[in-house]
Amino acid sequence: MKRDGHVHTPFCPHGTKDSFEAYIERALTLGMEEISFTEHAPLPDGFIDTTPEKDSAMEREKLSQYFSEVERVKKLYQGRIEIHAGLEIDYIEGYEKESKAFLDEIGSKLDDAILSVHFLKHEDTYHCLDYSPQYFAEMVEIFGSVEAIYQKYYETVRLSVLADLGCFKPKRIGHPTLVHKFQNRFPFHGDERTIILDILESISAQGCEIDYNGAGTAKPLCREPYPSDWVAAIAKEKQIPLIYGSDAHQVKELGQGYRQLLL
Repeated sequence: MKRDGHVHTPFCPHGTKDSFEAYIERALTLGMEEISFTEHAPLPDGFIDTTPEKDSAMEREKLSQYFSEVERVKKLYQGRIEIHAGLEIDYIEGYEKESKAFLDEIGSKLDDAILSVHFLKHEDTYHCLDYSPQYFAEMVEIFGSVEAIYQKYYETVRLSVLADLGCFKPKRIGHPTLVHKFQNRFPFHGDERTIILDILESISAQGCEIDYNGAGTAKPLCREPYPSDWVAAIAKEKQIPLIYGSDAHQVKELGQGYRQLLL
């Protein structure tokens, strides 16, 4: 394991207070040569977090301190491990202009970044599909079926791949089958192959990468990586880069799922 491209930090409101140094020391123990800190970026201007705890992302006023901390540990560990300053950007349908403005503002500070879909638009409201099984159950009632949620999720992922977010748009598409997170409680009975193949074609055409995320392997209602094995296999056939990410929100999760991936 040489690189972890998706790691969170004490700046994550729904994570832990594990220090940057603790993550880095664990990465060194695992033999890593690179690590990307990709904290949840502030949500777009005007967007209101709809999760019950409203803890999806970092507060904007903490952004400067976050980048300062990454620069500090870069200097501290110089020559021992390559550290990247990054963010995980939420793609939110209807907020493309606000997201582009944010990326234009801070993009020069980024060494790495991920573009992920967590929120799905339904009529005039937004719903966080991976918050909890209970919340997902409420979404099934709102959207009408599990299949409708899957369809909307994949449509939104494809929009994220094609969106014009400017020259600092992240080139890595985050956990593209995250909608599977609760699949062992809410099974999907449709055919997702066609739309996923279409997404992979778009990713390839746009020259993007995929966040090959091991977090799902540790989720009791998922037990597979994001993307699923068959999706990852097709991505490899299409020569789409798969960048391993633990999506760690605490030090002990660093490296999770790695041995189960098709790398």
